[in-house]
This record gives sequence, structure tokens and C-alpha cells, in this order.
Amino acid sequence: MAPPLLSIRDLHLTMTSFEGEAHVLNGIDLTVRRGEIWGLVGESGCGKSLTGLSISRLVPAPPAAYKRGEIAFEGRDLLRLPMREVQALRGKRIGMIFQDPTTNLNPAYRIGEQLVDVALAAAKHDPSILDCEAGAGRRTRRRAAHRLAAEMLDRVGIPNAEERLDNYPHEFSGGMRQRVLIAMALIGRPDLLIADEPTTALDVSVQAQILKLLKGTVSDHDIGVILITHNLGVVAETCTHVAVMYAGNIVERGPVAEVINRPAHPYTRALMAAIPTRASQRGSLNGLGGAVPNLVTPPPGCRFAPRCARAIAACSAQQPPALPVAGEHHAACIRLAESEELEHV
Repeated sequence: MAPPLLSIRDLHLTMTSFEGEAHVLNGIDLTVRRGEIWGLVGESGCGKSLTGLSISRLVPAPPAAYKRGEIAFEGRDLLRLPMREVQALRGKRIGMIFQDPTTNLNPAYRIGEQLVDVALAAAKHDPSILDCEAGAGRRTRRRAAHRLAAEMLDRVGIPNAEERLDNYPHEFSGGMRQRVLIAMALIGRPDLLIADEPTTALDVSVQAQILKLLKGTVSDHDIGVILITHNLGVVAETCTHVAVMYAGNIVERGPVAEVINRPAHPYTRALMAAIPTRASQRGSLNGLGGAVPNLVTPPPGCRFAPRCARAIAACSAQQPPALPVAGEHHAACIRLAESEELEHV
């Protein structure tokens, strides 16, 4: 049986700061298969982006250090591969849509040049990307890459795409630069796409267009996606599975319909309760008291216990394991082991 596209097992990551060593990822377990779109959700600072960046080893080390665990891409542990082999996977087999479009486009080069370079590099791995005959010359391949770049800009909703290839990044708005990054990530047809808040800077209509493009890419090319977002509505509309993160831990994971309709972890329930509905009265939004803990000195046991109304003494004794709720649906809460709690999940 072939290994899954991505398998993260017991991943621990620390970051050294002036305060001390922060335990920012605390035993991450996640499996992504082809055809799946995993939503990674949680409060700011819970480790979503660091999890995504770790897959391509884009977290600077130092100050970062991987204490233990593995990140297996099609069975190969990326943490133990030579860096040159990891770099060969970036942008070709593993694509990344970064969160901040203002710092991830080179201001000295035209948009078209940057897209063409990515397309040509990806075509070394998969020549069919450019739809050229075998043995095509350099000029022919560049023309094909130019056509593909214009096509991708059009697909992400940039009008007059052919003309805009000659523009520099500063001539685009923030939302349009974000769309360029999305086009850049998709142009190489990666096997795994990590999208970090890809629709945050976009208006609702363009967001819907991008999410439709993303789902179509998964369907057409059988890839896997990790979608990092704060928006549970986007997760419900787009994703097949969801993993809820809190303070460096995945506290709940499973098929998106199961987790959203039957949240089992108190933190997931709090997130769902905070979403306003049509019946919500002005000023009556539900919030979650307290704050994410300091990860230099995290609380013992369950890191959510200090904010949890259901916490008991045993919650601080050890980190709770992921317990089955139903099928692939798991939650890391020791209260799930109690039969009376399971009846109310």
C-alpha cells in the first residue's frame, strides 16, 4: 500500500527567544492524502503557520529546533533529507501560498518574469505543464510559459491578464498581489499545496472564485491541500477535513462535517459558539475568556485547561491523547473517556 501524501508524526518544534525556549509545536500528528483539503484552524499564535512552514523546512534554524518527530512526504522524512533535496521539492512537488503578499514578490522584477521563471522551473519536473513537444527549444518553452502565466492570472481573477504581466508588484493592490501568489503556487501543479490565509485580503466574490479554483485543482490533478485560515465558513464550504489547533497542539481533527456538526473538544465548541448567527442580538457575541498561554512556560498537561470550564485536576497531570469520537473523528480531551460525556458529544 502506498504511503499517504503527507504524514506528520509527533512533531515538536521550539523557538529560542530572549525569554527562553518556547515550545511552539507540541506533538503534531496529521495525515493528508491525495484528494483531501485539510483546514487548519485556531486562534492567532496557535502554530498553524509554523506547521505549514515546517513542511518545506522554511522555519529558520536557529532560532528554531525540531526536538523530535517526522514530516514524511510520500514516505520520505523531510527533516532528515539533505537541504538541496528539500529545495528541489519546493515550488514543484510542494507549493506554498504565503500569508503576506507584500514581502513574497520580488519588487525588482515584473510579475510576468516571476511567473515564467516558476513555470520553467516546475516544467523540469513535469514537462507537460508547458504543453510543448519533447525537445522544444528554450524560446518555445519561454513562450509557452508566458502563455501559461497569462492564463493563470486570468484564472485567479486579474483582468487584462496579458497586459498586467508587464507590471511590477507595486502596481498591484494588496489583494491582486495575493492573487499573483496563488497563481504562482498553482502554476507548477504541486502534489501538495499549503495555503496560508490565501483569501484574507480578497473581497467575497473573488474569494469564492479562488476557493472554486482550489477545489477544481484538487479534483483535476488529485493533489492534497492544507488550508490555514481563521474562517470556519471557508472551512465548511471548501475542506474535506479539519484540524483544530490550540497552543501548538491539534486538539480535534476529522471529516469537516463531523467536527463542525458534532464538536467534541471544549475549545472547538467555544470557536463554534463564537460564530454569529441570524438570531444573534447586537452586543451578544460569545467570546472565550482568557488568552493563549505563554509557550515558554506552558501549563502542564492540557494547555487549554486554564480556560476550560470543564477542566478537572486530572487535566493538568499529562497531555491528553487523541481519543476516538466516531470513525476518523478524534479529540484530545480526557473527559471524552467518561461515558456520561460521550453521551452528550
